[in-house]
Amino acid sequence: MKRRFMDIAACPICKHFPLELYVVEEREYPEREEQIRKLLERFKPPLCEEYCYALQLPVGRRVREAGETPCADCLKREVVTGAIYCPNCGRWYPIIDEIPRMLPDNLRKKDEDLKFLRRYEDRLPEKIVRQGKPWSLGGGG
Repeated sequence: MKRRFMDIAACPICKHFPLELYVVEEREYPEREEQIRKLLERFKPPLCEEYCYALQLPVGRRVREAGETPCADCLKREVVTGAIYCPNCGRWYPIIDEIPRMLPDNLRKKDEDLKFLRRYEDRLPEKIVRQGKPWSLGGGG
């Protein structure tokens, strides 16, 4: 998942924006540098409009007001494994094999989510592992 996704991602349940990103594993693709250079020549930075994960600006402060942005560095990285968290409703969504799985509760598989939490328990925050919705290792859901 590109970190740029966080500029458009909203919670599918409560529609809150911005969401929080917790990275467990990230992969860098240096071979994309020429492609990124061409992209940045064509579309002047910043590429994100509302929220830049790399800068973590306060809500309400637009990316264009930030000055220099790390777009080139951000574009050559992909989040392989991690979690997206909604601070409004407390739901979390896994990122597995570079794909954010932002499904409504009724389409999620509890055993798979709990297995994910057990596997990355020591690398994710307590608010996800112990209190997250729709379920957690703390007994939620």
